[in-house]
Amino acid sequence: MQKSTILNSIFITLSILVLSSCSHSRKMSGVAKNKDIKSHIRIRNAVTSVNINPGKTTPEEFIEFAESLKGIKYSFGGSKKETGFDCSGFVWYVFNHFNIKAPRISVEYTNAGHEITIAESKKGDIILFTGSDSKSRTVGHMGFITDNQNDKITFIHSASGGGRGIMESQMTQYFTDRFVKVNRFFKP
Repeated sequence: MQKSTILNSIFITLSILVLSSCSHSRKMSGVAKNKDIKSHIRIRNAVTSVNINPGKTTPEEFIEFAESLKGIKYSFGGSKKETGFDCSGFVWYVFNHFNIKAPRISVEYTNAGHEITIAESKKGDIILFTGSDSKSRTVGHMGFITDNQNDKITFIHSASGGGRGIMESQMTQYFTDRFVKVNRFFKP
């Protein structure tokens, strides 16, 4: 195979991953309770496990920084504060702020950290969803848990719907239908 053909194949594969990495989110009524949220997704793709080491960073300072970015616009493929973020660009930017090595594309978080139940989730955990197609079998949207109280989950993410950008959302039916899993990388 020629070098240019290999490079084209790599470029196309990466383009597909980036294009499918973040979905738009819609505001829907009805906040789901933890006990009602179950993943109906079976992750078929073999995705390499990733170790994310937060060092001495605490979940509180991590989320405090993430929340300081609220209101920054959505930008497809974006990973810069000045030009905007897509969902994985936002997550990567927060990790990078604390010099924590982490993946750039949402699907690469499929096996990052340690999977926990949504009921066990805490501030700083990564929450993963499919993209806008709830029948998809791969991770396409993500954010960080900011709160889990009174059986309700709140998370921060970069939403493309209506160009909203960095915002906090609750687990409405829209997100519940697309829920994949929660991963923890902070040690208890």
